[in-house]
Amino acid sequence: MSAELDSQPETWAKAESLRAEQALLPARGARIAVVGCGTSWFIAQSYAWLREAGGHGQTDAFAASEAFVDRGYDAVVALTRSGTTTEVLQLVEGLRGRVRTVGVIGDASSPLVGLVDDAVLLPFADEQSVVQTRFATTALALFRASLGEDLSGAIADAERAVAEELAPELTDAEQYTFLGRGWSVGLAHEAALKMREASQSWTESYPSMEYRHGPIAIAAPGRVTWQFGETPEGLAGDVAATGAHFEAGTLDPMAELVRAQRVSLARARAKGLDPDAPRNLTRSVILDA
Repeated sequence: MSAELDSQPETWAKAESLRAEQALLPARGARIAVVGCGTSWFIAQSYAWLREAGGHGQTDAFAASEAFVDRGYDAVVALTRSGTTTEVLQLVEGLRGRVRTVGVIGDASSPLVGLVDDAVLLPFADEQSVVQTRFATTALALFRASLGEDLSGAIADAERAVAEELAPELTDAEQYTFLGRGWSVGLAHEAALKMREASQSWTESYPSMEYRHGPIAIAAPGRVTWQFGETPEGLAGDVAATGAHFEAGTLDPMAELVRAQRVSLARARAKGLDPDAPRNLTRSVILDA
């Protein structure tokens, strides 16, 4: 996990350069759904928000097991590191011959490659660790570049994120809540998942403006509320009043996710846990027939 986490500035730059692969993604104006499971579902949420907000066409994100794909979509994009996740394979199999499918896949030898109409392969971002870091963010870098974004600032922020010293108020906290707005909501959910997977930490995640509608009740000294992206007016002061630490993320939200990944790794090491093989988890969820 450590080596894969640290490689993200390089893998993002590689993804940004893949113009032929980006051209396989649905074109501007297409109505699409993006599906995935776990981490991939959260990245799908971020891509969907960016694509639709940027005027590229209606874009919905679904967990593969709960996807409403019979809505006349022009294409369905399936995001999966392993290409072996049962729910994704079943969904794509059911769409064959009816809707164009595009797979964004880490393992070039996976069965999904032969099921989709077009496969975007990112083997350089595939991972050995069960806990995902670089595949998820590299896929989002590819998506962002395909929408016309310049990622030079994000890559520079990622370089800072992998090098900076982590503050003890982040690594030693009792509880974490991650918040985001717009496309960073998905990244907030992913940050919380990383903390749970790697370090068995108590974490929650919400859209930023929802935090004061109940969840702020758990904020207290020794706990962290971590904002990805722009902080809503008054939120920092409201959190400070509880005694919790408010972390106002100043980096590109993908780079803030890298910082959260590093915190999860540091906490795992401090607890004597192996984040490459976390309890109850495998690299891919393959269900019995």
